[in-house]
Amino acid sequence: MIGFLRGILRDKQPPGLLLEVQGVGYEVEAPMTTFYELPAIGETVTLYTHLAVREDAHTLYGFSKLSDRALFRSLIRVNGVGAKLALTILSGMDAGHFAACVQAGDTASLTKLPGVGKKTAERLVVEMRDRLGDWELPAAAAGAGRSATPDVLDPVEEAVTALVALGYKPQDASRMVRAVDTAERATEDIIRSALQATVQPGRPR
Repeated sequence: MIGFLRGILRDKQPPGLLLEVQGVGYEVEAPMTTFYELPAIGETVTLYTHLAVREDAHTLYGFSKLSDRALFRSLIRVNGVGAKLALTILSGMDAGHFAACVQAGDTASLTKLPGVGKKTAERLVVEMRDRLGDWELPAAAAGAGRSATPDVLDPVEEAVTALVALGYKPQDASRMVRAVDTAERATEDIIRSALQATVQPGRPR
């Protein structure tokens, strides 16, 4: 099992990034909450990892915080929630927001995430409520993302592409990006604003 990787960030195109560790390039998939905290290309970063082994692929998932990895591992234990959907959940809301939704039974906010229907949201509330004490959840994601990927010609287009990769339909991704201020903003900041505008806390049920 690979517990963490520390190396040079060579590329970051949500949801994938490339990390060079002692001359070896590791392809890692990460949620947007991790992308917001990545350094600039060429700088050193440490990611806590989860290795998923299937017959057709070995996939590494990376997280900036141990609590995010713990939440990811708990999410994929929920019936009907795979790794891709777990990344989508962690991209659409931070761990503190997710915990608040579960504790309040706020399925309305959860169903705003792509791939999360009413039944899945209800299952998340029921199954995750007893697991929230397994780790210390942060109150909110810390700060905005740092330096953007160099040589990005069109942050708006890249933001739309990233949202599609996270599970949103192309037309919905375009609408989400158009709804926020994109002037002179990095790709990660545009995605962050688009997701925050889409997934807002609902009233407790």
